[in-house]
Amino acid sequence: MSAAISPLAPKKYPKMPVIEGVRMATAEAGIKYRGRTDLLAMVFDPGTAVAGVFTRSKCPSAPVDFCRENLPGGKARVLVVNSGNANAFTGRKGRETTSATGKAAAKAAGCNEREVFLASTGVIGEPLDPGKFSHLLDDLVRDARPDLWKEAASAIMTTDTYPKVATATVKLGDVEVAINGIAKGAGMIAPDMATMLSFVATDAPIAAPVLQALLSGGAAKTFNAVTVDSDTSTSDTLLLFATGAASKRGAPSITDVKDPRLSSFKRALGKILKSLALQVVRDGEGARKQIEITVEGAKSARSAKKIALSIANSPLVKTAVAGEDANWGRVVMAVGKAGEPADRDRLSIWFGGNRLAHEGERDPSYSEEATSAYMTRDEIVIRVDLGIGRGKATVWTCDLTKEYVAINGDYRS
Repeated sequence: MSAAISPLAPKKYPKMPVIEGVRMATAEAGIKYRGRTDLLAMVFDPGTAVAGVFTRSKCPSAPVDFCRENLPGGKARVLVVNSGNANAFTGRKGRETTSATGKAAAKAAGCNEREVFLASTGVIGEPLDPGKFSHLLDDLVRDARPDLWKEAASAIMTTDTYPKVATATVKLGDVEVAINGIAKGAGMIAPDMATMLSFVATDAPIAAPVLQALLSGGAAKTFNAVTVDSDTSTSDTLLLFATGAASKRGAPSITDVKDPRLSSFKRALGKILKSLALQVVRDGEGARKQIEITVEGAKSARSAKKIALSIANSPLVKTAVAGEDANWGRVVMAVGKAGEPADRDRLSIWFGGNRLAHEGERDPSYSEEATSAYMTRDEIVIRVDLGIGRGKATVWTCDLTKEYVAINGDYRS
């Protein structure tokens, strides 16, 4: 973990309410890190529904495979997360570790192994010894408490410089329900789901198929619209748990995704997912600036997103922002290489409120002085209008600094 906290870290953390039906505990298992927690158990009351979205990597980790196998059951009783080792590209040993951990967690929580979910984050290719932490699970489940959200977020960090949490309270019918979320992620972040580990829980009584639809839809414009370094992790896992405890207070059970009573909940969930996704971008390894990129006037929304990601993933665009250089020529380059429909002579580019390029050439009223002043901010907005259609998309990234190279040059050593 980096010693210096990102300059883009939150100035204060929200007070995380208790979610009835969720308890947490953390421990120092010494998997890689010394003197800090690296193991989390999250325990759920019987009847908790679960939904998940995972990496699209063709080399997924053993825990991702494990979760995918259990997800169709739609029920969760315990989640176990470790940091320091991804248990990815570990072959038969990796499967043996998830199996042993699943058995130990099921025994500790008094549940079926199909109700266990696992996530691991850290170094790829190193076998993960379940003996380092599976013996701790009985105590963790027994001692779990409902008020440890920030501690839970800290236990899952790797190169993160701060824990990432978000919360919302919203009406479902006439009853207030709460949604809490935590996330980790700083490097190997690219939008192919979920770009990180993230765990969200609510006391709302929502059926698993409805939860899944909400989560898949919410991820598209949040976790799947951020990139730090264009590298999709093997371990990306986003899980949403609904304990249903609010039904005791009169909250309606939701079994249809078209239920009009869901609208406020859906909006609040989207806000939490976006907050967590942006916190990951703002903690990008070595990051000093957040960059928002909107592409409009494209042939389609899909095309707009592809072009926006071409800009967001360009090392030349990201290093220009790091150096506070308004080098809009690099944006032109990234639009041109995206392989999507574009017309050079209709292209317009803005950095903040400053229009730099218009109709295929430099804007006649462009001011280097005003734009250079804008580039000193820690949040930069780049807008591109292709002028050929109505497609629009927004993605978020961060700048690329010398610190990114330093962090990743010796990540294993």
